[in-house]
Amino acid sequence: MAGLAGVAATGAVLARSERKRRAYTPDEIRGRLHARVAEAADEAPATTGED
Repeated sequence: MAGLAGVAATGAVLARSERKRRAYTPDEIRGRLHARVAEAADEAPATTGED
């Protein structure tokens, strides 16, 4: 019985997450992706291409 409750709770959490994700507009998603790329570029070590 507890296993069934756990599965149901997990399904509810996933459904809520999916609804939240789908609520983004394409422009919001694009902006978030650009911000993540810029953040990753700032954190990445600089390489010159010459070893």
